[in-house]
Amino acid sequence: MQAQMLAPAAILVAWSLIMLFWMAGTRLPAMKAIKADMGDRPGGRGQDLEGRIPDSINWKAHNYSHLMEQPTIFYPTVVIIALLGAGAGDVLAAWIYVGMRIVHSVWQATVNKVPVRFLLFLVSTFALVYLAYRAVALTLFADPGAIPQ
Repeated sequence: MQAQMLAPAAILVAWSLIMLFWMAGTRLPAMKAIKADMGDRPGGRGQDLEGRIPDSINWKAHNYSHLMEQPTIFYPTVVIIALLGAGAGDVLAAWIYVGMRIVHSVWQATVNKVPVRFLLFLVSTFALVYLAYRAVALTLFADPGAIPQ
């Protein structure tokens, strides 16, 4: 069940890269349209584009940032569970988390109505809470003789 537990994490990594390219593919033309010179401000950051390019373009960047935040808890949690013995419920929760994060990304990058976006985030967070509980339970109550070598 190790590979099945790690597959959602691999998909979320791939999705994060898709969002990176989507962000760049929309942001760079928008920067060109406003004649933004990437070298004009040493130390400039993506946040500096707020208010300079359309909000709908920045939504992709906002989502990419989100994919670099909470999923940093998801990745080690999945590895812990995979190493200590994932069950079918763990795999299902990991897929729910990833599925909701992908739907959240598409929603935020295109429509971005906050009530729906928050609901999607909440569902994914509940899945992550379950996974965190399982990781804690598996580590605190592990039988050292039963852990796969």
